[in-house]
Amino acid sequence: QIKGGGYQRHAVGLLLCMESGTPWGDTAPAMSQENVEIVRRNIEAWNRCDLTTWLDTFRSDAEIDWSRARALIKGVYRGHGEHEAFWGEFWSTFEDAQQEVDGLAEVGSEVVLSNTIHVRGREGIEVVARSTQVFTVQNGKITRLRLFQERAEALKAVGLRE
Repeated sequence: QIKGGGYQRHAVGLLLCMESGTPWGDTAPAMSQENVEIVRRNIEAWNRCDLTTWLDTFRSDAEIDWSRARALIKGVYRGHGEHEAFWGEFWSTFEDAQQEVDGLAEVGSEVVLSNTIHVRGREGIEVVARSTQVFTVQNGKITRLRLFQERAEALKAVGLRE
């Protein structure tokens, strides 16, 4: 239990839907353990508020595309310097943020992650939001992270459909 909050931290207990039956049926091809592990490390680092490990999951010139966000933080961030600015802006706004993995699918070098995020602002206001992220992973590093508000948009972006 987080002090003052009403939800649990899930740093180790993330369920990545790596069993044979996934909630996405035919839209979830067999996943590469390596790419899934990189995405899992990224989410776990985020949930622990571990900037060093989180940055290490990205290639130094990677892009974070948060331009579709319906939130205070919105934009495109390139390179570790801008990633740190994104991190700083987010964590200065929110006291805590925990992502729960709702589903994963992999298409080539891309991992599609549906999630629910629980955030608590500095004034104690708690919000729950759902989104889908598409991670592009190459040579063991995330090269691009895109946020989508709707899972159907994310699936379409990687050539899948619901």
